[in-house]
Amino acid sequence: MTIRTRFAPSPTGFLHIGGARTALFSWAYARKHAGQFILRIEDTDVARSTPEAVQAILDGMGWLGLSWDEGPFYQMQRMERYKEVIQKLLNEGKAYHCYSSKEELEALRERQMQQGLKPRYDGRWRPEAGKSLPPIPEGIPPVIRFKNPQTGMVNWQDMVKGEINISNEELDDLIIARADGTPTYNFCVVVDDWEMGITQVIRGDDHVNNTPRQINMLHALGADIPQYAHLSMILGNDGQKLSKRHGAVSVMQYDEDGYLPEAVLNYLARLGWSHGDDEIFSMDQFCAWFDLDHITPSAAQFNTEKLNWLNSHYIKQADLAYLAADITKRLASKSVFVGVGNSSPDLQKVIDLYRDRANTLNELADSIAYFYHMPAVDEAAAIKHITSDILPAIKTMADQLASLEWSVEVIHALINQVVTEHELKFPKIAMPLRVMLTGNAQSPSIDAVMYLLGRDEVISRIKKFTDTH
Repeated sequence: MTIRTRFAPSPTGFLHIGGARTALFSWAYARKHAGQFILRIEDTDVARSTPEAVQAILDGMGWLGLSWDEGPFYQMQRMERYKEVIQKLLNEGKAYHCYSSKEELEALRERQMQQGLKPRYDGRWRPEAGKSLPPIPEGIPPVIRFKNPQTGMVNWQDMVKGEINISNEELDDLIIARADGTPTYNFCVVVDDWEMGITQVIRGDDHVNNTPRQINMLHALGADIPQYAHLSMILGNDGQKLSKRHGAVSVMQYDEDGYLPEAVLNYLARLGWSHGDDEIFSMDQFCAWFDLDHITPSAAQFNTEKLNWLNSHYIKQADLAYLAADITKRLASKSVFVGVGNSSPDLQKVIDLYRDRANTLNELADSIAYFYHMPAVDEAAAIKHITSDILPAIKTMADQLASLEWSVEVIHALINQVVTEHELKFPKIAMPLRVMLTGNAQSPSIDAVMYLLGRDEVISRIKKFTDTH
């Protein structure tokens, strides 16, 4: 049997972290078993579905590299097929028309709640042997309900949660077509999973309550029942449901915030799944290791610090040309342009100097921007480190830079020479140089910074301070 999994988002918003993890697990399961991964867009909620949300889902999947083998299929393009299947169920007596008005159903719900009962449809229009139905009212277009079994149990061996049993007495007759004739979400899912040959349905545990209804409809259609795996929700660090303040934003926001897709994927893979103590692994390794037995049934917690740690690792490992192309765009968005002027430092070398210090690509871009434009100076740092007693030593060094062999080693030797001649400690020279050249007192080795900035730029920036003091 060929394994076939699916990811079936509703385009009513962006692809968020929870959806991305579901997509990743479904994708990895198919890849692990040399199966097929199907992308399906469940766009039956016409009022809330938008083309922009569809594109956001496709963009997010593309950025993460979660390629699909079939699709994307759109439910709105399959409406006629759903209606054919509904008619088949009507013809076989497995579905029926219900003429209850909205007001009648609201009144029924009120009575049941007052009596402490679970609100549910009472089956007044359900045809049964020997039962007389009410006269068909005028002016009320009927919905179509599925004739759910009234006895017995629905049970399945959930691949994450274990055995689940739900009594049919807990389930009422689900509406499968609205009064305007459009099929409902739960019914479309059933037909799609059946006709697309889905063998494993991996989805969030907010769908557990839908599963017994869907299983009963699949039985009514004579369809094979897929295996179900319901993933527990993702919580924030505070144990609350994941929200925007925790990171439940569009996956593409992580791109904008400077995360690498490799880091996001690696992080998502460890949200509720584990392979021993392995923390860092490629997607090839993940697909080889992945199974549903090691998914925890308890909720996973989103941890931004852990994501930053992983992102930092992948930045250190990334191809420099790839990083340079990305950082060039990030700098340009801040009106900082690489390659302008003959003395523009080599971006790959600059990135290599700084990437061990950055958690995100945005941090990396911000920290190296001073190489390509004159930075604003931290006034507090300038007051603290650029003092009148240190300026003579800085001027001495600046005069000698003009004729110096330009290498890190020679620059370092000159700083040491000036430090010795003026009876100073190394930081007394290095710190003011950092402020003059980078705008603040934090940077990698000042000799490496000076080398990459270039002789003319270093002398020019130093003179802006020494000539005015």
